[in-house]
Amino acid sequence: MNRNSGKTAVVTGASSGIGRATAEALVRAGFTVFGTSRRKAGNGPGGVTMLACDVTDGEAIAVLVSTVLSRTGRIDLLVNNAGVGLLGGAEEFSIAQVQALFDVNLFGVMRMINAVLPSMRQRGEGRIINIGSILGLVPAPYSAHYSAVKHAIEGYSESLDHEVRAFNIRISVIEPAFVRTVFDQNGIEPDSPLKEYDQARAGFKTLLADVMPKADRPVMVADAVVKAATDDRPRRRYTVGKAARQVSLLRRFAPAELFDKTLRKQFRLPV
Repeated sequence: MNRNSGKTAVVTGASSGIGRATAEALVRAGFTVFGTSRRKAGNGPGGVTMLACDVTDGEAIAVLVSTVLSRTGRIDLLVNNAGVGLLGGAEEFSIAQVQALFDVNLFGVMRMINAVLPSMRQRGEGRIINIGSILGLVPAPYSAHYSAVKHAIEGYSESLDHEVRAFNIRISVIEPAFVRTVFDQNGIEPDSPLKEYDQARAGFKTLLADVMPKADRPVMVADAVVKAATDDRPRRRYTVGKAARQVSLLRRFAPAELFDKTLRKQFRLPV
């Protein structure tokens, strides 16, 4: 375990999965870590101070940031991890469901960033790391809205990085593929399921059931976060895991038709 670095990190969605692993890894790296969950977790990560905060609630975020600043005087790192998922055909979800997804996964990120940037600018340094997904580069079938959010995170993060670099603040995105968490089990089901998609949707869920036991561990994502938080020259994007790196390379260099066929075969769709 490293000595305390004197730096403070805030990790949203830290009660389980990637967020929990990230909070614990940052503690090992010497950060004083505050983790959040919608309801204060009774069994939070070791060495992490857990605070209740709903990222869709601007007032709750203001209280969170004020609390951390009053206790430590600084926020050096923000890790935006809190999120929900949707699994199903694009037309099966109501606009209300999609708006709720964006409210957490995108606007929640923006709210958190807007809340910490003033203190970072005042101190003249800071890091913000957004947990994205390889779906922000390669959209997958039956994940249209989730892919749309992750694409938005990519564009928002890159643009913001240009804007705040003058204040010695850097923005990075972590891009994992499948990760062994309960995230897929907690996805929001469509409120208007269509029988036309029953077979394909069931096939995709079967694929997930096959893939998840062999997926990357959350600690791999956590290690990438620590690297992005401590690199002297942080990159805009950190792709995590063999599968994500392979997909990224294929997307960039494989002929479009070949990539399309490969993707459909992977997701068990007719080529």
